[in-house]
Formats: sequence, C-alpha cells, structure tokens
Amino acid sequence: MLSDAEQALLSLLRENARASTAELARKLGVSRTTVQSRIERLEQRGIITGYGVRLAPDYEQGLVRAHVLLTVTPKLADKVVRGLRALAPVRTLHSVSGNFDMIVIVDASSIRDLDLLLDQIGAMEGVERTLSSIILSTRIDR
Repeated sequence: MLSDAEQALLSLLRENARASTAELARKLGVSRTTVQSRIERLEQRGIITGYGVRLAPDYEQGLVRAHVLLTVTPKLADKVVRGLRALAPVRTLHSVSGNFDMIVIVDASSIRDLDLLLDQIGAMEGVERTLSSIILSTRIDR
C-alpha cells in the first residue's frame, strides 16, 4: 500500500520522469533529501522499475496506432510473445480474458506499414485469429 505522499510523488513522476529532485521537492513541499529517499524506497520495493520516454503529441499524431486482438494457440503463447517482443512497432502487449487472448498496441509510420505489420503478426506461428482497430484519437492518457 502506498502512502498519500508516495502517490503524490508517483503522480508527478508520471507527468515528467525527468523532473529534478529540487522541482519535485518544491511541488511536494518537502526537502530534496526526502524526495530522493522516497524515490529510492519506491525503486527498492519494486514499485518504480524504470523510467520511460513520452513522445511529443506532434510526433505521435503522425503515427498510425492500432489495437490488435489476438487469439493464440495456448501451447504456442510463449512463442507468440517472443515474436511480438522482437517487433519494434509493438508498444504494449496485454493478456486478456474474453474472446481474445491478447491485445497488442502497435505504432506504424503509415497505413501501408501497419498493413504489413498486421500481416506479419497474423502469419506468426501460434496466432489463430486477429482483429485490429485503428485508434483515431486519444481522449484520456494518464
């Protein structure tokens, strides 16, 4: 369970993981040492496992993003995951319940590239069926 202070720190880090300790301390109303200590504890507890890059909206608007729902052969699921991990356009992979087994979120630089990527995913050994939806806009991104 996270304290309110830890939740507030995580919220600020989600907005800007590169914010300086001094900036975080100012926004939280605590010392830099306190912020650094909290970050180290969150890392040691495995709550923070890394830091990432957020792309500029102007850059992302030029990409074609899609959700690809997959039905996979259960015995080949690990092989499918390894194959998807090797594809640079794959941003996230979720195991899900329901009619499909996985949801893959992909980025492509064009519709043509997306079409080729979808063919590549569909041709993977263990992928039985796919259903894709192109994302037109993102209304909330936290």
